[in-house]
Amino acid sequence: MLPAVETDEQWDAIVPDEAVMRPGVEDLCGRLGLAGAPLTRFADGSQPVYAVGDEHVLKLFPAAAAADGLAEARVLAHLQGRLPVPTPRVRDFGTYENGWRYVLMSRLHGENLATVWERLSRPQRERVVTEVGETLAVLHSLDPAPLADVLGPGDWGAFVDRRTAGAVRWQRDKGLPGVWLEQIPDFLAATPLPRAPRPSLLHTEVMRQHFLADPADGPRLTGLFDFEPAMIGDPAYDFVGVGLFLTRGDPALLARLGRAYGRTFPPAELLAYTLLHVYSDLPWYMRELGVPGETSLPVLAEAWFGTA
Repeated sequence: MLPAVETDEQWDAIVPDEAVMRPGVEDLCGRLGLAGAPLTRFADGSQPVYAVGDEHVLKLFPAAAAADGLAEARVLAHLQGRLPVPTPRVRDFGTYENGWRYVLMSRLHGENLATVWERLSRPQRERVVTEVGETLAVLHSLDPAPLADVLGPGDWGAFVDRRTAGAVRWQRDKGLPGVWLEQIPDFLAATPLPRAPRPSLLHTEVMRQHFLADPADGPRLTGLFDFEPAMIGDPAYDFVGVGLFLTRGDPALLARLGRAYGRTFPPAELLAYTLLHVYSDLPWYMRELGVPGETSLPVLAEAWFGTA
């Protein structure tokens, strides 16, 4: 019922089109014993995701992203009940037609933290980042070995080398001005990153948009989701999203989160991982967070990731 999606062109033509997607989703729900359940497509997310009634979420992955579907199912099963913040419970996962994969999971309840954030007082924000720090500490303490067959990158040092070799070209393609581009090689050379860190399970996109919260309860975090881009690697890599999209250049909040986590990381190290991140877009981050008056990567690192 769902057409094959193996190219960007097919993705653009098929995945956004509910007239094409919904009949296939309804058919799959019927096969999963959920025929007739109300379907509501979530507006956000890189993959098509549907609320199925009040208790289930169905996430679909076309052939072009089938490996991500397997990874998410395995990671969620591995995490079940092990983090301080709830994660979706896997109800079913497998293959559908034309290369599609699916994950049927429990539905988390709460309001997206990105929506809630502006309504929170300073003490409430401090409570939230404390919960995030505690959650990351547990996540990074879990043994990721059972997931090594579905999560990359494998050799962390080789991953860092590949990303370093292409960092200038990558940021140039994003539109980063030359005054910043010319600093990247020397900055990365002066910021050594571990080649064989303690392997940790990484979410890789620790941002407000991937948490749910109950604003009436403190607030209290009620969910952490979207593990499809999970990796195994250096724990510091997860703090790129933390600094850019959660604490957003607030040194006191990042310091509090670090205390809850158990350590902080040098700002230069976090900016280096920002440049090397698989989704890195430095010009976008600059538009979102602003830049200091001095055109300097070390100064930028302190502005975004400092805790003083």
